[in-house]
Amino acid sequence: MTEIIGVRFKSGGKQYYFDPKGVAVQSGQGVIIETSRGLEYGECSQSNTMVEDEAVVQPLRELVRIATDKDLETVRRNREKEEKAFLICQEKIAQHGLDMKLVEVEYNFEGNKILFFFTSEGRVDFRALVKDLAGVFHSRIELRQIGVRDEAKMLGGLGICGKPFCCATFLDEFQPVSIKMAKTQNLSLNPTKISGTCGRLMCCLKYEQEAYEDAVKRMPKNESFVETPEGVGTVSQVNLLREQVKVRLEDAPDSPKCFHNCEICVVRNGKGKRPEGYVAPPPEELAKLRKVPPAEEPKRLSDTLDAALSSLGVNAPAAPEQQEHSGEARPRRRGRGKGGGRSNAAEAPARHPEQAAPQTAKPPKPAREKKPQSPKERPAPQQAHPAEPGENAGGEEKKQRRPRRRYRGKPKGERPQPPAQGE
Repeated sequence: MTEIIGVRFKSGGKQYYFDPKGVAVQSGQGVIIETSRGLEYGECSQSNTMVEDEAVVQPLRELVRIATDKDLETVRRNREKEEKAFLICQEKIAQHGLDMKLVEVEYNFEGNKILFFFTSEGRVDFRALVKDLAGVFHSRIELRQIGVRDEAKMLGGLGICGKPFCCATFLDEFQPVSIKMAKTQNLSLNPTKISGTCGRLMCCLKYEQEAYEDAVKRMPKNESFVETPEGVGTVSQVNLLREQVKVRLEDAPDSPKCFHNCEICVVRNGKGKRPEGYVAPPPEELAKLRKVPPAEEPKRLSDTLDAALSSLGVNAPAAPEQQEHSGEARPRRRGRGKGGGRSNAAEAPARHPEQAAPQTAKPPKPAREKKPQSPKERPAPQQAHPAEPGENAGGEEKKQRRPRRRYRGKPKGERPQPPAQGE
C-alpha cells in the first residue's frame, strides 16, 4: 500500500497522484508540486489515502509544500499576465496572417515559460510568430495545437441539456464515441441533434450504451417471427427502453399491436423464411403467454377460491361490499320526512335491543310567541282514530303517529294541538 494525495492543476482536469511525504493535506487546499515542467501550483482534490501499489505510476513525485499566502499572490499575478499575453498574441497572429484561433494562455508557476494553446483546421507554420513572442516576453515560448474537444473543455459552457459541459466538470479523459451508438439507441442520425457544441458527437452517448447493448441481447430483432397471446406475426418495431415490440399479426396485418417482451415467444429471430412445417399453436395455448397485471392477480385468486368452494358444495361468503348494500346489514329507512325518521328511531331498539346505543335527551326548545289568529284562519282540529281492540294483542304498545303535513314550511299561526283522548 502507498499513501498518496490527488491533485488537479485545472478545474475539471485530470487528477494526478503525488507523495505527501507524511504531510496531512485536506481536500481543497493549494499545494506546490514538483513536475516535469518544474514547480507547479495545484489544488488538492483527494486527501491522504492508501491505495494499491499497482494503481500508482512509479516514480511517484513528491509534495514540495502547502501553498502559502506568498504563493497565492504569485498565482494571482500570473493570471493577470496571462490576460495581457492573450491580447498581444492575438495582435501578432493578425500581423502574420496565420489561420489559427488562440484559445488559452498559461504561465507556469515560476513565470519562465508561457504556453499558447490554439486550434486550426490544418498545419500552421508559426516559427516567425514564436520569435516575435520571445522578443516581447523574454521567456520560453511554446505553441501547442489542440482539438475542438479540448477547446470546449478549456472554455466551458452549457450544453443542449442546459447543464455545464461534462468535459469541463467531471470527465477526466475523452472516451471514443461512434455513430453506431446512436443507431443502437434508436436516436436521430441528424448531426445537429446528436452533436455537441464542439461539433463532435456528444460524450453522453457513451453513458447508456452498455444498458442498450444488454437490452438488444434480450429483445428480438426487427422482422422476427414471433408468437403472441393474440396469434402469430412479424415484429415491425422494437422499443428497447420499455421492452415492448409492435407485431403485425397474420390475421390483421394492417393494425399492428403492442406486446411486452415477456408476452412473446420468438420462433425466428431476424429476417428469413418462415420455418418449414411450422404450425401455429391453438389460441388456448397462446393465451397463456399474456402477462397478468399485478392488480388482477388478487381477483383471479378469489375467482379460483370461489370455484373450488362451489365444486365442494359450499357457498362462498359474500363480499363486504355486497353485505353492506344488502337489506340484512342495516334496516332500510321508510321515508325522508320527520315522521318516518321518528318512527324508525322508535322501532330500532325493539328490533335490536343489544345494539341500541344510549342517547342523551336534548332539552326542549322554548316556544316561540306567535300572533293570535282569527277564528276563520285557524284550522279545524283533527280527531285521532280510536285504537282497534286487536291492534295491541301482542302486548307491545305502538307509538301513535302524528298526521303528516302536506307542506314543508312552518305555518304562520301557532301549531294546532290534538285533543287529549279523555275529552
